[in-house]
Amino acid sequence: MQSQLTVRLSDDLDRDVSNISKKLHVKRSYVVRMALEKFVKEFQVKEDTAPYDRVRDLVGTVSTGAPDLGGAHRKHLLKKFRKNA
Repeated sequence: MQSQLTVRLSDDLDRDVSNISKKLHVKRSYVVRMALEKFVKEFQVKEDTAPYDRVRDLVGTVSTGAPDLGGAHRKHLLKKFRKNA
């Protein structure tokens, strides 16, 4: 069973959807349906992944300047706390 959904679009988005549908030679509803299917699939993948997988691209992107941070994190934290106390 198919259901119907009415959506209000901004003028810019409506124009973009119309342009894509003309380029692909498909109905506008098909373009919207494809976009929704892609969004829902990506949303479900993000919810099903482990926390590490969600931030994997961020790991290693920040430099602390402390080469031994993993092994001496307590020492560095205490130093930071004393400095800000």
